[in-house]
Amino acid sequence: MTMSSVNKSILTPVEFLTRNYCVYPDKTAVVNGDKRYSYRQFGERVYRLASALKKQGVGKGDKVAFICPNIPPMLEAHYAVPMIGAALVSINIRLSTGEVSYIIDHSDAKIVVVDSEFASLVKPDELPKVQTYITVCDVNDERTLGDMEYERFLASGSPELVEADIDSEDQLMTINYTSGTTGRPKGVMHHHRVAYLNAIGEVLESGLNASSVYLWTLPMFHCNGWCFTWGVTAVGATHICLRAVVAEDIYRLIEAEDVSHLCAAPTVLITMSNWPGAADINMKRTLNIMTAGAPPAPTIIKNMEAIGAEITHTYGLTEVYGPHSVCARQPSWDQLNDDERATMKSRQGVPYIATHFMDVVDSETMQPVPRDGVTMGEVVMRGNNVMTGYYKDPEATAAAFAGGWFHSGDLAVMHPDEYIQIMDRKKDIIISGGENISTVEVENVIYSHPDVQEVAVIPIPDQKWGEVPKAFVVHKPGCSPEAEDIIKFTKEHLARFKAPKQVEFGELPKTATGKIQKFKLREKEWQGKKRIN
Repeated sequence: MTMSSVNKSILTPVEFLTRNYCVYPDKTAVVNGDKRYSYRQFGERVYRLASALKKQGVGKGDKVAFICPNIPPMLEAHYAVPMIGAALVSINIRLSTGEVSYIIDHSDAKIVVVDSEFASLVKPDELPKVQTYITVCDVNDERTLGDMEYERFLASGSPELVEADIDSEDQLMTINYTSGTTGRPKGVMHHHRVAYLNAIGEVLESGLNASSVYLWTLPMFHCNGWCFTWGVTAVGATHICLRAVVAEDIYRLIEAEDVSHLCAAPTVLITMSNWPGAADINMKRTLNIMTAGAPPAPTIIKNMEAIGAEITHTYGLTEVYGPHSVCARQPSWDQLNDDERATMKSRQGVPYIATHFMDVVDSETMQPVPRDGVTMGEVVMRGNNVMTGYYKDPEATAAAFAGGWFHSGDLAVMHPDEYIQIMDRKKDIIISGGENISTVEVENVIYSHPDVQEVAVIPIPDQKWGEVPKAFVVHKPGCSPEAEDIIKFTKEHLARFKAPKQVEFGELPKTATGKIQKFKLREKEWQGKKRIN
């Protein structure tokens, strides 16, 4: 690696592994089922992958795509690919074949590594730029694709240390594609410096240390696992791989591996808290959970903490490398009752130690809104952890950076204590008869109904009011609430005009991280009609 001077070196998270390969050579770094790799073995696997990629002609500026669940090869890619100056493209395993083809082609990926379970997502005939395909056989699956099996590919490389080939900490390190809810996915460009700083930020805010055991309930392909792919390694902690998010497996591993940390979207926490055996789990130590991806209802936080977890709520986007703010706990909250404390902890909070800059502003004037907990504005951020831009999309980049801030598209209020609270996405806010209705506010009330497991509220067209709320509800097993029950319950806790006019029961569409896809619900309700807001 290039050293710019005696008192300055290039910041890159790949050096976290280089350090702990030496510091903790015999300590367990990665667990995947019955396989365990020490930090020395983990490092050797990474170096083999890096050197094998170099033999295939991969180098500075090239792109390597990985389509894998939370298994060791996906973690190894986060070090080996950027180590040789290339950029990692982590692809969501729940996308359609067409979306996968678009991302591989748009990113200019030279090599594609795919888990055998998801090999059918890749169509080589549609991908003329790809030179090599490698299949990971993590489970007994004969659906192979391409030129070589992953372990054989590793065997072709050398376990010797690979020097990082990085000229600048601003060098492209990863490309993470957004969900593409309003068109084609956009490639968010991340570089070495910010990945390093955000990983350190995760360590500071989550309390990770060398004795920590981190369970991979959050997909590594989602914003590089919020930079925990690097943060866990930075402190010499242990990664516990988890191929699929199943409540029984989560709790089994928590107990068997003495898990101390995990990250999850609120819907995963709902699954965990509703698992029948949750109350019987013997947690040897406090389970620290970081939740983000959607505003968690206070009820969800209260339910998880009742079974022995400590919830930290964070907020961010792929464009800021994952979490940007944290609901930093205040000592005074210990005097509150469970409901009051859960309400305080459900806010999106204040900037990370490593991020600094965030505000709620009027989108037109860019002036901060009053700190009254009532006036809504857009959440904007800037600083070290903002993306470089969107890959091959300068127009979208310019729009996102208008006014010298990154525009999140989230509407929030700023409380007098300088904690922000998300009220809605711009496109989700309901304007009914001239009144703003926060779907998040309505959802939080419905979540507290004893028969409700999950809920999503969206605007639907209305001839008189323009649009009104509709609730999509998943009821708890064994419960069968009626629509009128939900509507009446909401009216008892909110202004009557905020209550849903309709309630529909059934499953909710979700992303791979468990985030509810409201746009799919909106598309169905507004089909053939034009929404003015």
